[in-house]
Amino acid sequence: MAEINITPFVDVMLVLLIIFMVAAPLMTVGVPVELPKTAANALPSDEEEPLTVTIKGDGGLAIQNTDTPDADLVTRLQAIAAERTSDRIFLRADGVNQWNRVAEVMGALNAAGFGNIGLVTDIGGTGLGAVPEAGN
Repeated sequence: MAEINITPFVDVMLVLLIIFMVAAPLMTVGVPVELPKTAANALPSDEEEPLTVTIKGDGGLAIQNTDTPDADLVTRLQAIAAERTSDRIFLRADGVNQWNRVAEVMGALNAAGFGNIGLVTDIGGTGLGAVPEAGN
């Protein structure tokens, strides 16, 4: 008998597909921060993996998921910029940070050669001109 039974193969592939579908969203978690909520729309994505700098709640910095001292931020970003084709960078800042800390980091990003800075926020906030709902 020269037939191949593919039923076990299909069963295994379906189980693997389900596992990867569940695990894939969990792999995008980075440095945990409480982002401010705004009514802004999402930025269009590039073909490169987005470069992200995070200002944590305690004021510490992280490039992607790697903690970075303030003194090394510009030099590390300049080395990264030399290998990238895009000057876009995303800045995530915990909502407890003061504006002057965010502005300092934005200046450092600009000094490192990144002129296209996108501020990352959570959706669901209200705009400045939004009218509150009745009963609030």
